[in-house]
Parts: sequence; structure tokens; C-alpha cells
Amino acid sequence: MTMEQELPDEALNTMAMAWRKKALEGDLHAPGIAHELETELRRRAGAPFTDYDTLDLRPLEARRVRRRWWTFWRAR
Repeated sequence: MTMEQELPDEALNTMAMAWRKKALEGDLHAPGIAHELETELRRRAGAPFTDYDTLDLRPLEARRVRRRWWTFWRAR
């Protein structure tokens, strides 16, 4: 939407919250509109790409060890 790009951040945030509220109330078209507005907000903010590898708190050596496929079925 070109209209989204012309709005200031505060107005865009207010509209996104209003459309998200309508979506929660059951309006069928509201989730899509809210998503578009929120996407524009994230684009402007320059949200960083999430590196999911950093969420794993195990040591690096433990992450690289591959279990054999049959150990799941084997009795312990």
C-alpha cells in the first residue's frame, strides 16, 4: 500500500493496533490489513534477522554430535 508509506510512524502504529483489535473481535478482513501495517512498521524499524543458532545454549561441541538413527528405538 502506498498510503502506508506516507503515514508517520505514530499514525501507522495506531492504525495497526486498531486493526489488530478488530481482528481479535472477529472481523474477517482485519488480520490481513493489520499484518500489512505491522509489516511496514517492521520494515521502517529495520528489524534484525533472527539468528536461531544463538538460541541454542548447549556448547558448540554438543550441537555438532549426531546421534545414530537407530538409538531412538534401541533399549537403554
